[in-house]
Amino acid sequence: MKKRLNITIEEDLLEKIKEYAESQDRSVSDLVQDHFITLLKPPSTLPNGMTLVEFMKSLPKSKVEFPEDYDWKKEYYESRKKMGQ
Repeated sequence: MKKRLNITIEEDLLEKIKEYAESQDRSVSDLVQDHFITLLKPPSTLPNGMTLVEFMKSLPKSKVEFPEDYDWKKEYYESRKKMGQ
């Protein structure tokens, strides 16, 4: 169930938000709701605010050598078949 919320902001900011919402084909209410959802998300557990890509790049390289033509996708699906998933 949705509830009405009244907020007070600077007039020039409101005009800019309305223009942005229109350019994104969204309502100001949708933008506010999405922002609140983002605020309430649990914080990332990655160290030092790293992105997932940065974290993956920081991991040590594998000690196992794989051939250049190793088919990771094929091996993944074959492994899942063996596990009965």
